Formats: sequence, C-alpha cells, structure tokens
Amino acid sequence: MIGRRTFITLLGGATTWPLAARAQQPERMRRIGVLTGLAEIDPDAQSEISAFRQGLQRLGWTGRNARIVYRWGNGEVDRIRTFARELIALQPDAVLAVSTAAVRALMGETRTVPIVFVRVPDPLGDGLVDNVAKPGGNVTGFSVLEPSIAGKWLQLLKEIAPGVTRVAVMFNPATAPQTKFFMNSIEFGARTLGVKVVAAPVQNAAEIEPAVARLAQPNGGVIVPTDTFMTANRKEFVQATARYRIPAIMADPGSVREGVLMSYYAEINDQYRQAGVYVDRILRGMKPGDLSVQAPTKFTLSINLKTARDLGIEVPLSLLLIADEQVE
Repeated sequence: MIGRRTFITLLGGATTWPLAARAQQPERMRRIGVLTGLAEIDPDAQSEISAFRQGLQRLGWTGRNARIVYRWGNGEVDRIRTFARELIALQPDAVLAVSTAAVRALMGETRTVPIVFVRVPDPLGDGLVDNVAKPGGNVTGFSVLEPSIAGKWLQLLKEIAPGVTRVAVMFNPATAPQTKFFMNSIEFGARTLGVKVVAAPVQNAAEIEPAVARLAQPNGGVIVPTDTFMTANRKEFVQATARYRIPAIMADPGSVREGVLMSYYAEINDQYRQAGVYVDRILRGMKPGDLSVQAPTKFTLSINLKTARDLGIEVPLSLLLIADEQVE
C-alpha cells in the first residue's frame, strides 16, 4: 500500500516531469542562407565568410542550433538568380547577401525573408532600401562604399602614376549597375586632374583582355569599382594589365595579392562580423526594417611593390607611409 507521503512525491514527479522534459528539449534548428556573387575558390571570399561565421558563433549560433547553407555565384548573374530561388525555397530564417546582384535576386523571390547584405555600394540609389536609417522592409545591412571614394581611386592612381591622362572604368553592367553611382565622382575629379575618363563595360571574361588592350598606351590606366564579376575574373584582368603594362586600381582587397598595382576599399571582414550580429538580432525577434544600414568607417590601401617595379613605377614615399599593406 502506498503511503500518503509517497503518493504526494509520485504526484509531484508526474506533474513536474513534462516541464523538465520540455526545458531540456533542444532549441529549434535555424537555417541561415548565404548567397554570394563571389567564387568559392577565392581565398579572400572564404576569409570573409569565415568572419561572418565567427560573428554568429560568438553570439551562440553554432552547429547545434543553426545550419548555414551556402551558394556561390562566381560573378554570373543567371547563376545568382538560380541560387536565390533555391535558397528561398529552403525557407531560411535569414539570408546573408553578398553583392547588389545577390540582393536583387533575393528580392525577386521574397519580400518577407530577412536579408542582410554586405559588399553593396549604394543600397538607397539601387532601390534596395527606402531609407538607410530605418529601411522598413525585409532588407538591411552594410554599405561598403560612398560616392567620394571613386574620386579617391582616381587620385591614388594619378599619384602613383603621374603620367596617366586617360582612365577606363571597367565593369560588367549586369553585376555592377552601381557603377553609375561612381562615375560622377570620377569625372569630377578627372577635370581637376586633367584626365579623360571613359567607360569600359565588359559582358564576359573573354572581353577583359581586348578592353585592356585598347588602353595599351603610355598614358593609360584602369579603375575597377566594386564588381563581383571582375573580382571572380581578376586573374584574367591581372594578366592583361601585366601584359599591356597598364597601372590599375581595384575596389577589391584581394586583388593586390593577385598582382594588381593598387587597391583601396573598406575594411570588409569587420562588416561580415557585424552582419553576424544583425542576423543574431533577427533570429531573436528583431525586424530587419528596424535595423539601420551601416556605412563603412575604415578603408584600407594596399600596394603591390613588385607590380610597381615591373611597370617602372617608383612608389612615392607619401603613399608608402599611408599604405596599410605592401605586397612584394
């Protein structure tokens, strides 16, 4: 026969056991998509994505409670659009979008799934958000450039290669529609520096070398604004500029290690880590439309000294003193 004390103990255990069991149940697995216009084999792209993962892990999002699904666009618009459809079909809780083309592709598939972007130059001008302080929709993130930086590219190129009088701005219109965002600033600076500026659009990798070849003259130079296509195909670009001895500056932090003369760009890895913070806030209940778009605060100048020597350029001391990275 069960005593009263025993009965109360059993009853208490029966009452509290379901609550304890519920408390021990694992948190719902979250799915985070990553759609990047860059190439998976790009070591800099891998480093950037690693910074994003680190940002999430520091806030408690690990393999136990979050799964990250990656899609790499390799600078190809059709591929990016296909992957956008695939990711949204997986019903992710949030998506990291790397590049303007990636954001646009995702916005074509959803107006509800939260999207946090990086490597986007002009989110307002490109219609990705209506207001940078309070975006209001399902998209927010980290802009990587500002209009004045385009004039800085020209200024730096002219400083390292004073003989340059004709500069081409090379980009793929499909992956870098934001180039118009920079042209006014470049052209304004060109008038002051006595430089003629021309647009040099390219549609595919095979067009890169002929476009560079058209600049094959002692006073030619090239500016490559942020463009996932040009980043994915920078090997072809570097080979062409070396072959035709053309000084170039890219808005791509990894390009100098590949052999481009100069790079000037926002410090990008920290923005990826901060993107992890934004995704964390969204997973914990905040709306992306309530998270303001953040502008870059730090820029990095890199110079390839070997390329400078190969081009017969003596890098001014003024640039060496301010360069964040010198590549031999």
